[in-house]
Amino acid sequence: MTEDAPWLVVGLGNPGREYAGNRHNVGFMVADLLASRVGGKFGRPKRAVAEVAEGRLGFGGPKLILAKPLTFMNLSGAPVVALAQFFKVPVDNIVAVHDELDVPYGQVRVKRGGGEGGHNGLRSMSKSLGTKEYARVRFGIGRPPGRQDPADYVLSDFAGAERKELEFLVDRGADVVEAVVLEGVEWAQNKYHGS
Repeated sequence: MTEDAPWLVVGLGNPGREYAGNRHNVGFMVADLLASRVGGKFGRPKRAVAEVAEGRLGFGGPKLILAKPLTFMNLSGAPVVALAQFFKVPVDNIVAVHDELDVPYGQVRVKRGGGEGGHNGLRSMSKSLGTKEYARVRFGIGRPPGRQDPADYVLSDFAGAERKELEFLVDRGADVVEAVVLEGVEWAQNKYHGS
C-alpha cells in the first residue's frame, strides 16, 4: 500500500435493476454498504463511466473512492483505469470486490494478484491495468448445483436459504475491504481466512 494515496475500491457487477440481486452483483452490494459506512453517496461524475462515492475510513483515515462501473462486467477495466488515473491511485491501492465460484458460499477470501478464474470483470481489469497485482476481495458464491451453466448461475439471484445470510456476509465483505485498506492483505488473510 502506498502511504497517503487514496484507495480505489471497485465493486464489480452489472448495471440495471434486473441484475441488482444477482450473485454476480455482490461487489455492488459491498460497495453500497461501504458507501453508507463512510457517509458517501453514489453519483456519476462528468465523463466517468461509473457511479462513484467518496469518504474516509474513520476520522482522518485513508480516503476511499468507491466505484461501481456502469459498463457490463466484461468491460469493467476501462472505467477502473480512468478513475485510477483521475484520482492518482497506484495499483497497490486498488481493491476489486467480486463474486467467486471457487470459494464456498459463506466465505470471504482476500488475495493480491493471481489468475482471474474465468471471471470476466477481473480479466478486463487486469488487461486494462496491464497487471494482475491489485487486491481482490473474493465473495464466495460456490459452484452451481447439478449441471447448471456457471454463466446462468452467476446471473441468477441468491436462493432463499442464501438470502437469510446475505446481509451478514455483505457486512463481512465490507469488513474485509476495510481490513485490507487499514492493515494490508496479509493481515486481512490472517484475520478472516480461518473463519
